[in-house]
Amino acid sequence: MTVGKALHDDVTDAISTAFFEELAATGYGRLSVDAVAKRAGVGKAAIYRRWPSKQRMAVELTSSVAVSAIDAPDTGSLRGDVRQFLANARAALSHPLALAIIPDLLAEARRNVELAEALLSSVRDPRRASSSDMVARAIERGELPADTDVELCLDFLAGPLYWRLTAINSEPTPDYLDRLTDKIVAAFRA
Repeated sequence: MTVGKALHDDVTDAISTAFFEELAATGYGRLSVDAVAKRAGVGKAAIYRRWPSKQRMAVELTSSVAVSAIDAPDTGSLRGDVRQFLANARAALSHPLALAIIPDLLAEARRNVELAEALLSSVRDPRRASSSDMVARAIERGELPADTDVELCLDFLAGPLYWRLTAINSEPTPDYLDRLTDKIVAAFRA
């Protein structure tokens, strides 16, 4: 790696950290490129060299974290895959920045169609595709019937834990993920 590349990466990392901290503190509607630049200790030009707009910065940085944070593991069994998915999701959704950012971005997306479309294509679609692969593997292994409603399975997979952690803000009991896994697998098979 060259010195220039390392410096570029350091600045990008500083901007990314500043962006998420500022987004959590102010929300998307009040977020400004000026505030992100100030928090990162860089000029606005450093941000605009990387992203042409606040929205593009928000979508690219959010998707880079959100897509990788909750992956669809391949443990070799449906129950193992679902349990690991839920553990990954819990870790990601329990992060203090995520707890502040996700509800705000979802609310903003309801008001801003362009932002909503960008987030759907860069966050929701790749995550659902990855989770769809998990269900497809279970079908291939014979753990689920060939006519399984994959889209409905994906709703069951993501919904309950998200609801518990973000909507009702209730910390799960130690055995919650195991119990939820059993219910989700049963729902998939129903």
